[in-house]
Amino acid sequence: MKRLSIILPAKNEAAALARLLPILRAAQPEAEIIVVDDGSTDDTRAICAESGVDCLSSPYSMGNGAAIKRGARAAQGEVLVFMDGDGQHDPADVERLLAKLGEGYDMAVGARDWGSQAGVGRGLANTLYNWLATRMTGHPVLDLTSGFRAVRATKFREFLHLLPNGFSYPTTSTMAFFRSAYPVAYVPIKAAQRVGKSHIRPLRDGVRFLLIIFKIATLYSPLKLFAPASVVFFLLGCLNYFWTYLHFGRLTNGSTLLWSAAVIVFLIGLISEQITALTYRRDE
Repeated sequence: MKRLSIILPAKNEAAALARLLPILRAAQPEAEIIVVDDGSTDDTRAICAESGVDCLSSPYSMGNGAAIKRGARAAQGEVLVFMDGDGQHDPADVERLLAKLGEGYDMAVGARDWGSQAGVGRGLANTLYNWLATRMTGHPVLDLTSGFRAVRATKFREFLHLLPNGFSYPTTSTMAFFRSAYPVAYVPIKAAQRVGKSHIRPLRDGVRFLLIIFKIATLYSPLKLFAPASVVFFLLGCLNYFWTYLHFGRLTNGSTLLWSAAVIVFLIGLISEQITALTYRRDE
C-alpha cells in the first residue's frame, strides 16, 4: 500500500489513547497518525505529544463528523483508516482492512458481530439499519454504522460535503460509495469494551437514529422511499372510497385528499431523485 494515514476522532479519550497510540504506532510504524481532538478538556493533547502523534485540536466540540472531515482534509496519505479513539478497535485489524483495498475495493469496513454491540438496543437498531440498507442498495450491508474503515482518500474526499458534523458519518459515506458504484467490502471484527463513558445518550439520540433510517433511503434512491408511501396513500383512498360508497353511496373528501396526497408524495419522490442524481454528479 502507498502512504497510509490513520485518523482517530477523540473527545475526552485520554485514558484510551494512552493505551491505544503506542500499540497503533508499533503496528503501523510508517503510517501518519492523526488524532482529531474535538474540544477535549482532558489530557488528550499531552498524550498525543508523548506518543509523537499529530493532534488537531478544536477550541470547542464540533461533532464526530466534523472531526472526521478535518482529519481527512489534513491527512497526506493516499489511503485513510478511521478508528474510534475509545479503544474499541484492534490495531491489528488495520492490515486486514488494507488487504481488502489491495483486492480492488475502494472501502473496507470492520463489521462487528452481535457480541461486539453496545447493548441489546443498539444491536437491534444496527440490525434494522443493516437490513434497510441492504434492501435499498441490493448489496449485503453487514455493519452500516461501524466507525472502523479504510478508504481511498481521493474517493472519500468526494463526499466530504455530504458528511454531517454530528454522528452518522459512517452511514452517509457508505451509502455514498454504493450510490457512486465504488465497491465496498466488509471484514468481520470483534470490538472491545470502550474505555470510559459513551457519548451516546439513548433518549437524546433516539430521534437521531430514526432520522438515519430516512437518510439511508434519501442518500441512495429517494424514490424507493416515496413510491411505496405514495402507494399506501392511494390504497387508503381506495379503501375509504369503497367503504363510503357502500354505506353512503358517494365519494367523500377523505378519499380525494388521500389520492391527492399519493400524487404529491410521488412527485416529491421524483424531484428528490433528480436532486440526488445532481448531488452525486461529477464534472470531470
